[in-house]
Amino acid sequence: MASGTETSGSGDIGRTLELLWDTGRRPSRGPRPGLTLERIVDAAVEVADRDGLGAVSMRRIATELGTGTMSLYRYVPGKGELLDLMLDRVQRPSENPADLGDGGWRPALHALGHATLALYRRHTWLLEVNQSRPILGPSALDGMEKVLTRIRPMGLTDPELVSVIVMIDGYVVGAARTQVYEREAERSSGLTDAEFWQAQEPVLVKAMSSGRYPVLASLSEDAFGTGFDHFEFGLQRILDGLEVLVTARRAAADPATPDAPPTPGTPAPADGSAAPEQPA
Repeated sequence: MASGTETSGSGDIGRTLELLWDTGRRPSRGPRPGLTLERIVDAAVEVADRDGLGAVSMRRIATELGTGTMSLYRYVPGKGELLDLMLDRVQRPSENPADLGDGGWRPALHALGHATLALYRRHTWLLEVNQSRPILGPSALDGMEKVLTRIRPMGLTDPELVSVIVMIDGYVVGAARTQVYEREAERSSGLTDAEFWQAQEPVLVKAMSSGRYPVLASLSEDAFGTGFDHFEFGLQRILDGLEVLVTARRAAADPATPDAPPTPGTPAPADGSAAPEQPA
């Protein structure tokens, strides 16, 4: 992966929104009528997937499309706007409802986590983009609409529902970065993961037998093995935590449940008295 970070929204925001939502002017037919904004964006994504985000430039995309650089500027003002179009393009949600799991909110979030991980593995350059202030196009909003539709029955507040999506994405980004960096380290060093750890084995064996690390030395041989799915384990624990919250909220909202547990995150009264009843 190339070093450095690009930032979403770094171009002309108004022009980017026009291009994303197809509300702006269309270029008149020129010498290359086959050239379209869609082809330009697709070419840019292909270059980024193949050679990294740093390889994306108006000149490079023009070369890929066999046209002059100035022809591209009739469709998109520059790389800043092009980047936001690329981001929206790769976030286009699946049209298959089954891809968000079969059932309620938990299968939907589980499927969302795995789909997002696959997205970052497919387009590793996404990890180079600061998306703290994204330009929201139709693909991004379509995806959010689909997820919110599935998880709204959780019974959380609207800010909490949005936070659930942010939480899943934050977890996935961290896991994806680790996986992508591992692949990059193997490629750049020429050492497989197994060879890398084998090179450290003599020193580590000596350290474990020194008595300095009794807990580490007591771990089973498979503690750091590759057979354990750390991503799935972490994702399931996040969903378990949300399950506790959802169950507590439903119990508190049900007048037939007199001893409903307090909602996680709600402090008890300082005087030790019972918490007030939650409104139905």
